Amino acid sequence: MQSSSNLFPVALISAERRGDLSEDVYRLKPGNSPDGTVELAVTRLGLADVPENRGIAVILLHGSFSNRRFWYSPKGLGLGAYLARQGFDVWVPEMRGHGLSRRNQDYAKNRVADYARYDLPAIGAFVREQSAQTPHWIGHSLGAITLAAALGARHLDASAVASAALFGCQVSRTHWPLKIPPVEWAGRWLLKRFAHVSGPRFKRGPEDEPAGVLIEALRWNGLFGRFGDADADWWKGLAQVDVPLLAVSAAGDEQDPDWACRKLFEQVGSEHRQYLCLGRGQGFTGDFGHVEMLVSKAAQAEVWPLAAQWLKDPLTPLSAARPELMATA
Repeated sequence: MQSSSNLFPVALISAERRGDLSEDVYRLKPGNSPDGTVELAVTRLGLADVPENRGIAVILLHGSFSNRRFWYSPKGLGLGAYLARQGFDVWVPEMRGHGLSRRNQDYAKNRVADYARYDLPAIGAFVREQSAQTPHWIGHSLGAITLAAALGARHLDASAVASAALFGCQVSRTHWPLKIPPVEWAGRWLLKRFAHVSGPRFKRGPEDEPAGVLIEALRWNGLFGRFGDADADWWKGLAQVDVPLLAVSAAGDEQDPDWACRKLFEQVGSEHRQYLCLGRGQGFTGDFGHVEMLVSKAAQAEVWPLAAQWLKDPLTPLSAARPELMATA
C-alpha cells in the first residue's frame, strides 16, 4: 500500500464524515525507536464541507488512562471538535497502546522518555508535512508532562512548536513516602510484576497505562529523583525553552495543584509566557477540577474560547482583567 507520507510508512486507515466534521485516521510507523513495532494512530479533524481550507494546525495530547475521546466524543463534543468548527486543523495522536494505537512489543516498558524522544518528534514532523506549517501543541496532564519533557530535552524546539499550552502539568508535588528508598523499591518491584495498570478497574479512565510509565514516575519522586532520564535533566532544560508558553491550572485540582503547576511554569525560560488558574478567585464561575478544566459545560463556555484565542495569538495576554494571569513580554 502506498504511504501517505514521504517521511516514513503512513497508512490512512479510516476516512469518515461525523456530522459536520471530517475524521481521517492515520497509522504512523516511524521506525525511529529501538522497538520497531511501535505504531501511532493520529486523527485529523476538520470541517467536512471545507476539507481543503484548513486553518492553524494544533496537536492535542491526551493524559494518562485516556485516548482521543478526551478531546472529542463520538457525538462530536470536546475541545478538539470545537477547534475544528472554529476552522483549526486539529490533530489528535494516541500514545502507544492507547485507543487506535496498537500495543507495541515492549508495551510494558513504555516510558514518557520514549514518547518525548521518539513519538512526539515523529508526530510533529508528520503534521508539519501534511499541514505545511509549524503546529501549536496542547497537552493535558501526562500529555502535557510529555510535551514539557520533549521541550526540556530539546527533542522539540521552536522549529517544531509554534506554541505550547500545558493544562494540569506539574512534577513538583511531593509524595513523601517515596523519599524512603525501601518504599520506592517496593513500588517498582510490585509494578514490574504487571504489564499495565487497568484504568477501568481502578476508575482512572477508559485505558490501561503501561507499567513503565508509572515506574518512571516513581523514580522522579524518589529520594534522589529528578525530572529527566539518563541522558538529560529535563527540568534544567526547561530554562532554555524559547517557545510561547501557556500554563493552565485548576483551583480545584487536587492531583496537580495550582502551586505545583505554577512552579513548572516559572522554570520555563520562554520570553512570551502566560499563566492562568481556573477558579472563582480568578473570575471564573467555579473552581475547576483536573478533568473539568477541559471536559465540562463550564469549560466549553469559559475555557475553550480562551484556548482558541491563545492559538490565534499566543503573544497577546488572554485577559488583562484576570488577576491570576501572569505574562512576560
